Amino acid sequence: MINSDKIVIIGGGHNGLVCAAYLAKAGRNVTVLEAADQVGGAAATREFAPGFRASVAHLLYLLDKDISKDLALDSHGLKMAKSGLKTIALAESGDHITISTRRLSGANLSTEDKAAYREYRRFMRKFAGVISGLHNKIPPRITSERSDMIALGKMALKVRMLGRNDMRELLRIGAINIYDVLQENFDNPLLKGALSLDAVLGTNSGPRSNNSVFTALHRTSGNTRGAAGQLSLPNGGVGAVTQAMAAAAREYGAETHTGSPVDKILMDGDTIRGVQLSGGEQIAASVVISNADPKTTMMNLLGAQHLEAGVARKFHNIRASGNAAKLHLALDKLPDFKGVSPTQLGHRLVIASDMEYVERAFNHSKYGEFSTHPVAEITIPSIHDETLAPDGKHVLSAIVQYAPRNLGTGWSEGKAAFTDAVLETLSAYAPGIRENVIATELLTPEDIENEFRMAGGHWHHGELSLDQFLMLRPVPGSAQYETPVEGLYLCGAGCHPGGGVMGSAGRNAATVVLAQ
Repeated sequence: MINSDKIVIIGGGHNGLVCAAYLAKAGRNVTVLEAADQVGGAAATREFAPGFRASVAHLLYLLDKDISKDLALDSHGLKMAKSGLKTIALAESGDHITISTRRLSGANLSTEDKAAYREYRRFMRKFAGVISGLHNKIPPRITSERSDMIALGKMALKVRMLGRNDMRELLRIGAINIYDVLQENFDNPLLKGALSLDAVLGTNSGPRSNNSVFTALHRTSGNTRGAAGQLSLPNGGVGAVTQAMAAAAREYGAETHTGSPVDKILMDGDTIRGVQLSGGEQIAASVVISNADPKTTMMNLLGAQHLEAGVARKFHNIRASGNAAKLHLALDKLPDFKGVSPTQLGHRLVIASDMEYVERAFNHSKYGEFSTHPVAEITIPSIHDETLAPDGKHVLSAIVQYAPRNLGTGWSEGKAAFTDAVLETLSAYAPGIRENVIATELLTPEDIENEFRMAGGHWHHGELSLDQFLMLRPVPGSAQYETPVEGLYLCGAGCHPGGGVMGSAGRNAATVVLAQ
């Protein structure tokens, strides 16, 4: 018998928890079912070696400040170990560049590049503001309905209000590649390499790929407390964010159950009936909201047999092939990066010597190969947060690209070789780091798919691109968090506004459900 009062949320990732909190706050009966032993998904802090902890999502730069305020995350234990991290663009020679949200410093930087960077930041922040203004809005449908036409008109007006020159510039660069934009604006190769990495991190693209300007804008589009694109390290890792969200949801009355993997979504004819756990237990509900990726939700948990052929084809064709791996190193002491001061070591370190280096790294993945000279975003969070490692020891956390989900040799054979390639690359900048390693964990896209149940191992649940954005995300006709199945909703990163720990998709989904 259907429980007409129950709402079940599949997955206790950050969007599922935010959705649960808002629904419970509104008085709804909500149960969150998380497959893992703790909530958080890829944003959970987990032990990868005895005494050493890290999270797959290792930096915070998109968390919505209004969600933080609404859910009182600070009062539920969320604190920052370090905010306002700078980016250190590493050079093998040790002549690094330091990049902040406002200025540049370091060797071989011209006065012209410094001035150009200020202008680049100005127009990129302004353009990202157009995207950020859409984060907490339900995407309009492409219809002749009055409400949708008004919403589309407001979007167009927001672009027009940039001013004539900036509007023209946004329309010119918005869909092109970051390579051309950076070539137009800067001379320093190391600076261009580091800025191009921001545009392609976590994506299946290189600097010369179309949409890479758009993904660079997405990265700085957060409605955060600090400057646009400001990087922060939460105390306790990014898992502290999801723990605070879970605490808020429970305070409002939501139930959270870990170790409860959902095997299927149950239907009674065309009506949602609830869910079935992998152990066979059935939980009745009239509303099911999935924080799993759209392809897994619709094709596996629900099943294509409950969808029209054309709709099933759309979900099947979502591009969600991961190309980023996550490296965790347990170190017996701080590594010695050439030319990096102890103060700088606590900031964000990137390996992307120039745009050609990044593009060559990407080229391997086109042929089902991993990069032999990968790019990397590196943090050593234990410098600021002693809870992540034993006394005197440290954690190195890095996103490394490119590592295609469908590696030609298979990851069972390729994982050790890619790990060695990454360590060799790190050694060029931090000689002797291999001797400091106590334990290593490399999570390939295959590992991320299997451990965190993300189709394709793509942590955005689908490629961020203009054809998978706003009213087209995840697919046309299902971009308002509703699916073709009445009572079934989506709330994860595969929905608008996309990936990153921000919570907007969860809140937007709750808004839609509450409006029914």
